[in-house]
Amino acid sequence: MKKKWLSELPYVFSLLLVTAIQVGCSSSTQITTLKPEPDRASPLIYENSYSFINIPVTIHLKDIERITNSSLEGLVYEDDDFEDDDLKMKVWKQEAISITNENGRLKTVLPLKALVKYRFSADKFGIPIEDVRDIHLDGVVTLISDVGLTNWQLKTNTRLKSLQWNEAPTMKVLGQAIPVTSLVNPAVTIFKSVIEESIDHSIQQSLDFKPNILDALETICRPFEMSETYESWLRVVPEELYTTDATLHEQAITFKMGMKCAMETIIGEEPEIKFDRNKIVLKPVVKIPETVTANIAAISTYKDASRIMSKNFKGYEFGEGKKKVTVQNVDIWQREKKMIIALHVTGSVNGTVYLTGYPQYNEVTKEVYFDKLDYVLDTKNALVKSAQWLAGNYMLLQFQEKCRYSIEPNLMEGKKNIEHYLDNYSPVKGVYVNGAVEDISFKKIQLTNKALIAFIEVKGKVAVDVNGVE
Repeated sequence: MKKKWLSELPYVFSLLLVTAIQVGCSSSTQITTLKPEPDRASPLIYENSYSFINIPVTIHLKDIERITNSSLEGLVYEDDDFEDDDLKMKVWKQEAISITNENGRLKTVLPLKALVKYRFSADKFGIPIEDVRDIHLDGVVTLISDVGLTNWQLKTNTRLKSLQWNEAPTMKVLGQAIPVTSLVNPAVTIFKSVIEESIDHSIQQSLDFKPNILDALETICRPFEMSETYESWLRVVPEELYTTDATLHEQAITFKMGMKCAMETIIGEEPEIKFDRNKIVLKPVVKIPETVTANIAAISTYKDASRIMSKNFKGYEFGEGKKKVTVQNVDIWQREKKMIIALHVTGSVNGTVYLTGYPQYNEVTKEVYFDKLDYVLDTKNALVKSAQWLAGNYMLLQFQEKCRYSIEPNLMEGKKNIEHYLDNYSPVKGVYVNGAVEDISFKKIQLTNKALIAFIEVKGKVAVDVNGVE
């Protein structure tokens, strides 16, 4: 029995040896490669192009009319002193004020009623007497205003065009109706300047639209998510505001505003707002172009881009037969104006494969890809020694095919989201934004030490309608 065990020992050793060889052949190859360290010299500064956005603004006269009526209620003028002219006078707004466009100027019609108290002296039977008589008047004041825009405020220069009494002013003295137009005229002269100033003051105070515009700008400048899928945010950073003078067109006051701003698209977490209303300056200009040209900086940090690229590779196997690898994770960064793409692979080969290439954009397919993609030299040497099948051009082409992604969905989704804010969008009550995106085109790619920045140009039109402000 002992001899039989000894005779079978060589067979057992042979079986163990074959098993060891089989296990050795089926195990993965571990590669060790040197990591190309990222550049650290370049700061996170990019050559942003400013955008110039024109914003035609329309303020309807019916809103000015409503605001003016709210401001001027009841008693609009009072003189309670007899000194100098022997007159006291009270004037009330009798009916609603109407404001219309007359040959490019505001025409304000104010129905009013007045009570004039006249103090007079007379001699009756040789005895001097003093008396006060009431004169009741009603009529219509017509005023004409030139319109201007100064320091955020709509200003008017109002002049009284006419004052028509429904009946000629008279009063009874000793039983006789005596015309008193000449007596009332001095008071009317004073009233004229007061009512002109009242109309101008009312419009100026009521239509100080700086808070409305700044509230609207703050809302627009608050970063909003363009794509949940791509984790992209649009941020507008205003630099300067421009405005033309105001003019009357049909039944509205119109002027154009322009905004110089930086527009950024940021990939990743929601960025902070960059808006300081105390630093916004309004500059007067003669003319502002019709078309909006917006240069958007699409900022993708390497950290966020790596996470998104890892999603692109998820679930894919590369190779054929028993020689396959799966990319578990991707990291990208910049080195010497190139992109380093680190593929952490498992399967027939375990380890990290480093690729390098230049980011480019294909206008036809609207894809970002990496031109001249190749293995980093140390990686290639390691693969040639231990996994030559992975070092070949066939595998490199497979990786290169996945190291590209179309931004057309981003562009189209971005256009769709922007158009949402151009479809009767109301950032604040009474302010409505309308417009259209006509074209979106890719301009260039720039690398920094922390981010890949794509520049996109957007052309279109925007108009702001102020309708129903309070």
